[in-house]
Amino acid sequence: MDIKAIFLGLAFAFMWSSAFTSGSIIVSSAPPLTSLAIRFLISGLIGILLAKRLGQNWNLTRNQWVATFIFGIFQNAIYLGLTFVAMQTIEASLAAIIASAMPLMVGLSGWLIFKEKISTFGFTGLIAGTLGVLLIMGTRISGGVDFFGLTVSVIGMFALTFATLAIRGASSGGNLLMIVGLQMLVGSVVLFGVSSQIETYSVDYSWMLLGAFSYTTLVPGLLATWIWFILVDRIGAVRASTFHFLNPFFGVVIAAIILGESITIMDGVGVVIIAAGILVVQLSRIESLK
Repeated sequence: MDIKAIFLGLAFAFMWSSAFTSGSIIVSSAPPLTSLAIRFLISGLIGILLAKRLGQNWNLTRNQWVATFIFGIFQNAIYLGLTFVAMQTIEASLAAIIASAMPLMVGLSGWLIFKEKISTFGFTGLIAGTLGVLLIMGTRISGGVDFFGLTVSVIGMFALTFATLAIRGASSGGNLLMIVGLQMLVGSVVLFGVSSQIETYSVDYSWMLLGAFSYTTLVPGLLATWIWFILVDRIGAVRASTFHFLNPFFGVVIAAIILGESITIMDGVGVVIIAAGILVVQLSRIESLK
């Protein structure tokens, strides 16, 4: 893994983790699904226009089109839609921790569904990471966390896992920025359809809302997704996913600094265990590819 890949991975992890804090600010003042639909519409159009300026086109391969639709529906519409709904009642740090369990679920899916071999080292990391998630969730539940928000966030994490398993088809064949824009438009269409049926448009406008929306649209929404595709194309999905071990730490710290969310000793212990588990699982998967 070269220096550029490391830089891209660190940048992606920070941007991805920060989205939970900016998202929490948005849903406190605006309907979650409608906000996401507008965000993806803007991000998608910007991505497509930039891609056209760079000479890219939407003449994608069949696998790229399939993966683009799957990614747009399961990550953008289902995962982020459910996560935004959940953050109306749970803290951004908890949503970030739950989403960070995705690499563990990818590893578990590879073992159970795709019959991928996993070493004792990797299996230990899988168990440790899972226990870390359960530790934090158990602590939050005993502390009175909203169970609906927690459940919705967990369901969203499973949708993210499925989207991640489908990403390889979208990361090869070029036109990466065009794919980013198109999959965001897919998510926007789905979210507009759902939000029009279940949400009432009511917004408490403020500079904080405008800043959070702009940041979420351009940085985690567009830039981070583009970086992720570049990273996967450069070093592969398995190696790229290694950087997810930083997400629990970044997610909790950013939420604490910006939103003033409290961090308990058990949260700290759980985050360390989850990060270590994710790192061990990903290192084990990298080793199995050699």
